[in-house]
Amino acid sequence: MFKKLSLFITLLLTLLVPASALAQGPIEPQHSDPFWTASYWNNMQLTGAPVLVTMETDINYNWGVGSPYPEVAADQFSARWMRYIDVTPGMYRFSVTSDDGVRLWIDDVLILDSWFDRAAQTDHVYQYLSAGHHLVRMEYYENTGYAVAQLSWVQAEPGAGRWRAEYYNNMTLSGPPALVRHEAVINHNWQTGSPAPGIVRENHFSARWTTTLDVAANMYTFRLTTDDGARLWVNGHLLVDAWYDQASTLYTSSIYLGDGPATLEVQYYENTGLARIQLTSEPPMLGRPTGTAIIVDNQDAGFVTGGAASSWRTENEGYNNQLLWTQNNDTARANYNWARWYPNLNPGLYEVFVYIPNRFTTTAQARYWIAHEGGLSLQIVDQSLNGGQWISLGTYRFRGDGSGYVSLADVTFEPRLTRLIAFDAVRWEPR
Repeated sequence: MFKKLSLFITLLLTLLVPASALAQGPIEPQHSDPFWTASYWNNMQLTGAPVLVTMETDINYNWGVGSPYPEVAADQFSARWMRYIDVTPGMYRFSVTSDDGVRLWIDDVLILDSWFDRAAQTDHVYQYLSAGHHLVRMEYYENTGYAVAQLSWVQAEPGAGRWRAEYYNNMTLSGPPALVRHEAVINHNWQTGSPAPGIVRENHFSARWTTTLDVAANMYTFRLTTDDGARLWVNGHLLVDAWYDQASTLYTSSIYLGDGPATLEVQYYENTGLARIQLTSEPPMLGRPTGTAIIVDNQDAGFVTGGAASSWRTENEGYNNQLLWTQNNDTARANYNWARWYPNLNPGLYEVFVYIPNRFTTTAQARYWIAHEGGLSLQIVDQSLNGGQWISLGTYRFRGDGSGYVSLADVTFEPRLTRLIAFDAVRWEPR
């Protein structure tokens, strides 16, 4: 039915839109248009005239090794989707899954840039939207192998996107920022790239992140990794002062915080070469579960394991101060290690999160399987880049009869025994 509708709309476009306009590129969407204007190219650079311009209802594709349309090649193609959305004011979380590269703009501001080859991976980016119309533009390319392109958004839970990030085109945080946005965590590895191409420089830039969090009384240990300079303040106390050029370096500092609000500020500058900044804490302050969340930790009754008992290792860190880890397998060899988290849920819709510890997480291909009412869904998480935070695996409907679970094995298809994979906590939040 959808294919018929798509072909019908394409025919109307062909009849109503001049051929010259189609040759020039995508059609500008109208305000409140419920359809995406989709353009496809048989190259990976979105250059020249598109081979197809059509209208689509959603960006939710898993083409496997196939092609989006007969006119489009199965490999080395690119696409652009454009549409206006109407929203109420608030912070929104945009979730993008791609294999391979993807970029996302809101009102012509680039908020996500993952323009490189990769296996299927989900990025989450937060953006405050005022009431009314907003233009959403997503660009995508497929090189070879599997092809996935998916986009969704929801109004974020209170406290999400909590860091106010200000980026400057100088190394001294001087003058007005070139870019202001909200971010869920401070976890960036730009390498030789820019935080926002075309807006922030690749070198000689600086950034400031500020937030106020409602925390429980505890001793908190902060880990700040930086290349080049960085500073960290907590409640006005300068915990880390590393304001100088350096290769990637980890700094650790602890402070006791009482119940109530805690104010944090991180300052950073990049001179030349590689650029990286990451902040985590133990216990985690960022992305803590809400009171309604259902959590299954690796120490709970709903957590089961299998495989070679001699391969499991335990560490007193991570969520609730304990985690399990193993070395990876390249294939599903005999007696490989696996674990499942079984929650006690009521029937309904839940967003699923996994907690990624700071250490024992060097794999880039942790393959989480989510068993839900609609079947099994696979989400691949790069544990090496997401330590110290909760990562969303998506939103699913569960029957509430004990059949739902999350599963993870040590089979990552990376070279055998070269990666560490951690098994910690999973949480389900009602939606």
